Amino acid sequence: MSEPTIVLVHGAWADASSWNPVTTALLERGHSVLLPPNPLRGLSGDAAYVGAFLAQHTSGPVVLCGHSYGGAVISGAGLLGGDVRALVYADAFVPDEGETVFQLLGGSGSALDVPDPTTVLDFVVYPGAPEGDVDAYLKPETVHTAFAQDLPEPDRGLILATQRPITLQANTSPAGAGAWKSIPSWAVVGTEDRVIPPALQRRMAERAGATITEAPAGHVSMLSATQVVLDAVLAAVASVS
Repeated sequence: MSEPTIVLVHGAWADASSWNPVTTALLERGHSVLLPPNPLRGLSGDAAYVGAFLAQHTSGPVVLCGHSYGGAVISGAGLLGGDVRALVYADAFVPDEGETVFQLLGGSGSALDVPDPTTVLDFVVYPGAPEGDVDAYLKPETVHTAFAQDLPEPDRGLILATQRPITLQANTSPAGAGAWKSIPSWAVVGTEDRVIPPALQRRMAERAGATITEAPAGHVSMLSATQVVLDAVLAAVASVS
C-alpha cells in the first residue's frame, strides 16, 4: 500500500500554524502533509469543506487528524471525500450524530461551560450573519488560564493576537454521521485540558473505540506535548502503510 497523506485540521481560535511542531516533525521524516483551512463557520459546512478538500487534493490513503473543534469536523469530513483510513483526535470533540459542541460541554466542568458566556468570550456581529449568530473570540484571561495555560507567556500572547473566531452557530449545530464508527481512530487526551476536560475526552474516545494515549498537557497539546501527539499520528500512519 502507498504511504498515506497526513491531513491536519485545526480547531477554533487557531489556524494551521497550531500544528507547526507536528508538521515540521512529519516533514522531516519524509511524510506527505496537508493542512487545509477550517472555515469555523458551521459544523456541516466545515465538514463539507474539508471533505471537498480531501476529494480534490489527495490520492491514495489518508490519515485525517483534528484538534479540538477540528475533531468534530473530521468526524464528518472522513465520510465526505478522500480515502480516509485512520482518524486522529488531539484534545478533540468526537461527536455522535445529532450532538453539538455546546451540548457535549454541558456539565463537563469546562471553562467555557459557564452561565454567562460573555465572561469568557467576546461576541462580535459579522456581516451577513444569520439572525442571532455572532463570531466568538477568547478573552485574554481565557487564553492565559484555560486555553493555553501551560505555554510560555509569549506563546499565549501570540495565540491571543492571532486567534480566528468561530461562530456561535458552529457550536450549536448538530453533527452528522461519525466517520469513527467505521474508521479506526486514535485519541490524545490532554490531562490538564480546561476547555474539553479529560473525562469528557476519554468518554468520547472510548465510545469511538479509539486507541487512547495521555499527554500531560492543556488544550493545545500539539504545542506543549508535541511528541505525544506526533507518536499518535505516526501510529495511525503505520496502521495503514
